[in-house]
Amino acid sequence: MPIDQVFPRLTPNSYSITSPETEDYNCVAWAAHESDRWWWPDPFGIGYWPNSAHRFVTVEAFVQTFQSFGYEVCASPNLEVGFDKIAIFASPNGEPTHIARQLSNGRWTSKLGRLEDIEHELPGIEGAAYGEVAQIMRKASVDLAE
Repeated sequence: MPIDQVFPRLTPNSYSITSPETEDYNCVAWAAHESDRWWWPDPFGIGYWPNSAHRFVTVEAFVQTFQSFGYEVCASPNLEVGFDKIAIFASPNGEPTHIARQLSNGRWTSKLGRLEDIEHELPGIEGAAYGEVAQIMRKASVDLAE
């Protein structure tokens, strides 16, 4: 199914595909600057999850996990010089569904499950598939390739 059918808030000119489809990693890994393993706190330990983090599929557990990497909760998704940001999405029942990472140009990058990575505006992927942004987090920037 085409990306803009899954995410109807995206228009053809509002996003760009930045990588081919792959099952090697997901949005959580991508938010953590990794592209070689699938991250998820499943109770069976199938997906990678940091040892120090709780294996719960809750926004609070995702927040605690990213706090262990130096992120802190913040209110604004706006670009702030000197900070990297992530946005944790959640379904209407509060279960995390996706994480997007902000790029240095103020736009966002997302790994869409097993599909491609895209560059987009944050509200473009809100809706039925991923729900809404539940939490924004930031940490002091380090020089990593985006």
